[in-house]
Amino acid sequence: MLEMLEELRTLVLFAEEGSIQSVARRLPLTQPAVTRQMQRLEDMLGTTLLDRRQKPPRLTTAGLEVLERAKDILASVEALKAFAADTEPQGVLRVGLAHGLSDAGVAGGIASAAGAFPKISLRLKTGWSAELIEQFERGQLDMAIVLRSADHEGPDALGTERLAIIAPAGTTKPRLTDAAWASRPWVLGPEPCDARQRLLAILGGERHRLVIAAEIQDPAMQMEWVRRGHGLGLMPSRLAARGLPDDLALVDTGDLDLSLQVVALRSPHPNRLAKAAQAIEKTVGDVLEVET
Repeated sequence: MLEMLEELRTLVLFAEEGSIQSVARRLPLTQPAVTRQMQRLEDMLGTTLLDRRQKPPRLTTAGLEVLERAKDILASVEALKAFAADTEPQGVLRVGLAHGLSDAGVAGGIASAAGAFPKISLRLKTGWSAELIEQFERGQLDMAIVLRSADHEGPDALGTERLAIIAPAGTTKPRLTDAAWASRPWVLGPEPCDARQRLLAILGGERHRLVIAAEIQDPAMQMEWVRRGHGLGLMPSRLAARGLPDDLALVDTGDLDLSLQVVALRSPHPNRLAKAAQAIEKTVGDVLEVET
């Protein structure tokens, strides 16, 4: 097939130049080499392209028809090459973001990263990790940035999201025992909240039943409910490090590991979205590193 493309180019050049000698100068090839190319093309197509009775040879009727098709084929090949060379990302990029990561820092970073690619249309959707993973596996998302267990390993890990426990300021801190933590009322997100699942796993899973005082998805309302004394809450340590309201305080968790891995799931066939997806991954990783 590649050889035929060369022969077709030679045919087009012959039509432009009018002689084998002129084609040989432009390629550059020897005249016998150009002649052999024309003969090979005739053999492949099973027709006579040149009327060699004339001096110099002229294209036959079949040759003129093949010439027009050759121009179309070569133009399509060049267009395909240009398409492949144009690596600027474009299209709709569907991104899922775990609720626990949908703060201004992460969401703003994603928007900025996608904004660097003017031909990308970002479709951002938040949800719990389990839901986003399912949607990603069904092909409804091009990438998903989710939270997984702390022991998750792999090249898709972007960083660690450490969780902090918050309580009303002045609250007597419970002793660091599983039973003590489990017996306290909690203000948490509804199932399948990633932070809630991590807390339950740390406390021994089904061996302890959490006392849920309130199920609230909105982080600001969770903090308000904790502030009013309805229970303990969870929030990312990187956000708590920015400062808490005066009537809220961090609880010393000792060596309790309330961390989750931030993981990026990306389609293995992102086509022209790959660079934008990679930029988003890097930005989220940078935000986690800076704010942790």
